[in-house]
Amino acid sequence: MIIWINGAFGSGKTTLVTELSRQCPDALVYDPELVGFAVREIVPVPTGDFQDLRLWRRQVASMALGLIEEYGRPLLVPMTLVEPTYLEEIFGEVRSAGIPIHHFFLRVSADTLAARIDAQTIVPDDRDRDERVRQWRRAQIQRCVAAALPQDTVVLNGETPTDVLAEQVLNSVGLTPTR
Repeated sequence: MIIWINGAFGSGKTTLVTELSRQCPDALVYDPELVGFAVREIVPVPTGDFQDLRLWRRQVASMALGLIEEYGRPLLVPMTLVEPTYLEEIFGEVRSAGIPIHHFFLRVSADTLAARIDAQTIVPDDRDRDERVRQWRRAQIQRCVAAALPQDTVVLNGETPTDVLAEQVLNSVGLTPTR
C-alpha cells in the first residue's frame, strides 16, 4: 500500500512521515522530489516546476510501483501534489496496478504556513537560494490551501501534534504502530 501525505509546503508532511516511519519501521520512505531533482538535472523545466513534466509524473508512479513490487513493504510518500490532473495521473497509474493508495491532506491555515516557511532553513549554505526557495514556497500557499481534493482524501488538521496525526493515519489504513 501507499500512504501519500499531501499538503502545502510547511504543512508538516516530512515531519509526519518521519513519525510514521518511526511507528511503522517496515515502511519505506519515498520522496518524489528526488525524482524531480534528477529529471531537472537532465532536461530543462520551462515552467520551473518539475511536476509540470509528464516524465516526472510517469517516473513517480513507476518508482512507487517498483518499490512495492521489489520490496513488498508499505510506502510513505511526503509530497505536495495539488494539481488535480497530475494527482489523478499518478494515483490512477498506481490504482490500475492494483496497489491501494491512501491519500491524506494536512490542512493548515495560510498564516501558519507562512510562519513555518519563514522559520525554515532550506539551503543552509546558500542564503540567496534559500530565500528564493522560501519565496517560491510562500507563493504556493494560496494554491495549496484552495486545492480541490479527490473525494477519498482524508483531510487532517495539520496543527495537531505529529504523534496523534501518525496514530490517526495508521488507524485509518489498518496498520498497527510499533512502539
